[in-house]
Amino acid sequence: MANAAEPRGGPPTEATMAELVKQLSEQTSRLARQEVELAKAELTEKGKRAGIGIGMFGGAGAVGFYALGVVIAAAVLALATAVTAWLSALIIAIILAAIGGVMALMGKSKVKQATPPVPEQTTESVKEDVQWAKTRAQAGRH
Repeated sequence: MANAAEPRGGPPTEATMAELVKQLSEQTSRLARQEVELAKAELTEKGKRAGIGIGMFGGAGAVGFYALGVVIAAAVLALATAVTAWLSALIIAIILAAIGGVMALMGKSKVKQATPPVPEQTTESVKEDVQWAKTRAQAGRH
């Protein structure tokens, strides 16, 4: 009857420890599920906001494209005050084609610098690590 007389603050019995471990397991599981649900809800909300922002960027790009067209038209009209309209349009077209050609060549150069798309420094580092490990393994055998 010593167990019945033990105060509440006394040492727990094995059954109580088993119950505590079970409760801990259940609570940990529940907490993990709740955290996952919270993360899903948060990511969903952030995804919606990002989608709206991306849509706004797309709209801004379209408006900017139209603005560029108007600027080009204004350049054609301004040049048309000095020469005939068809020649004005031809001059602006040639200037734009030259700008586009230069940009294409610069882009080609940048793409060429980026290929092949393999992380070369990391590859070399991994090769060095493998060689180091082989050397250490061979030294350990002798």
